[in-house]
Amino acid sequence: MSRMLIRLYRALIQQIRHCYTHVVTTFVSITATTGSIRQHHQPLPEHEKAHPMSDATLDKEKIAAKGLKGIVAADSQVCDVDGDLGKLIYRGFNIHELAESSTFEETSYLLLHGELPSATQLKEFTELLIHHREIDAPVLDCLKSLPPSTPPMTALRTAVSISGCYDPLAEDNSRAANLEKSVRLTAEMATITAAFRRLREGLEPIAPRKDLSHAGNFMYMLNGTVPSEDATRAMDLILILHAEHGLNASTFAARVIAATLADLYSAVTGAIGALKGPLHGGANTEVLKVLMEIGSVENVASYVETTRANKGKFMGFGHAVYKVEDPRARHLKALSERLGKETGDPKWYDMSILMERLVRESINRYCNVDFYSASLQHYMGIPGDLFTCVFATSRIVGWCAHVLEQLADNKIIRPSSNYIGAPERHYVPVSQR
Repeated sequence: MSRMLIRLYRALIQQIRHCYTHVVTTFVSITATTGSIRQHHQPLPEHEKAHPMSDATLDKEKIAAKGLKGIVAADSQVCDVDGDLGKLIYRGFNIHELAESSTFEETSYLLLHGELPSATQLKEFTELLIHHREIDAPVLDCLKSLPPSTPPMTALRTAVSISGCYDPLAEDNSRAANLEKSVRLTAEMATITAAFRRLREGLEPIAPRKDLSHAGNFMYMLNGTVPSEDATRAMDLILILHAEHGLNASTFAARVIAATLADLYSAVTGAIGALKGPLHGGANTEVLKVLMEIGSVENVASYVETTRANKGKFMGFGHAVYKVEDPRARHLKALSERLGKETGDPKWYDMSILMERLVRESINRYCNVDFYSASLQHYMGIPGDLFTCVFATSRIVGWCAHVLEQLADNKIIRPSSNYIGAPERHYVPVSQR
C-alpha cells in the first residue's frame, strides 16, 4: 500500500466523518493482493469515530499474498498463459500451431529472439546448437564421480554449474554473450542428461551426432539407437510443449537471480533447483508410478473409486492456472496412442484414456500436460525418474528467454514482507533469563 494512497484514504475518512457522522458511510479497503478498491456500505464503527486511523494501523492491514498468487510481478513479451480460455501463446504464436508445424530448434529461436527465423537464420542457429552439443571433459568427469544414487536433477544442477566454470563467456553479461550461452546450455543439457542416464547404468556415454535433429540426437544419446520417426517427433513435441509457461516457480527464480546481475549459469542452476521440487516438477513421474501401481486396464475403475473415496489426489489432473483443458495435453495424447501401437504395448495408453474419462466424470477435472507425458515417455524408453530432467532440457529455453528479458530492463526484485512477529522488546542478559 503506497503512502500516497494512505494519505488520500485518511483525508477521505476525515471528510466523511465531518459531514456524515450519523449516516451510512462508505468504507474503502485497499487490498494488497489485487490492488482493487472495494466499497462496503455500513455504518461507521464507534471506535473509528473516537480514534481516527493512524498510518501504523493502516500499514497493519496489508495482506501477504501467499505464493504471490494474483500478483503481477513483471511485464513480459515471452509468453501468455490464459487459464480461463485454455490458451498458451509463445511470442504471439498459439501453441497448437507450433506443435503441429514447428520444431524445437525453430521454437527455441522464436523464444530467444522474439521472431520466427528465416531459413538462413534457422540453419545458422541449428549449426550453433550442434557445435555446442559436446560437453567439456571436466563436466563428464564430474558426472562420473557422482554416487550412483545421486538424484538425476541433482546431477543436472551440479553439471550445469560446473559447465559454467569452463565457459570463457560465463562472466560476460552482455546480450550477445548471454544469447551464445543460452544456445550452449540448450545443447549441453540434453547431452548431460543422456550421459548421466548411461553412466548410472554402467554404460559409456554416447557422443552426439551432427546429422540428427536436436530431438533425434537426444533420443540417440539416451537409448543408443537412432529413434524412429514417431519417437523423434514425440521428443520434439515434448520439448516444444514444455519450453515455456510464463512466470512459474523456476522461471521466477531465474529472473530473481538474474536481476541481481549474477551470471546466466547461476540463474539456470537456481531454476533447476526450483524445478527439482515436487510441487513444481515431477508430476509425470508420479503419474507413471500410479500407472505401474494400477497395472492393468481392468484395475483402473477400482483405483479411481478408491482414491475418490479416500479423498486422495489424482496425479496429472488439474492445474494451478488452467480452469479448462490444458492445451498441451491433446498433442501428447495423440502421440502416446501412436507409440503405444508402434511398440505393440498399448496398455499404458489404454489405461490412461480410461482413467482420464473416469476422473473427469468423478471430479470434473481435466488432465494436464503431465498426464499423457508419462505414458509417452515410458514408450520412448525414458526412465520415470529422468522425466524432470527432460522437462528441464526443454524449459532451459524459456528460462534463458526470461533472463534476457529481465536484463533488458532490469531492476532488482525486492518485495516486502508483512512482519507478524513479536513486538519490539528489550534484550535481557543470559544470566537473568
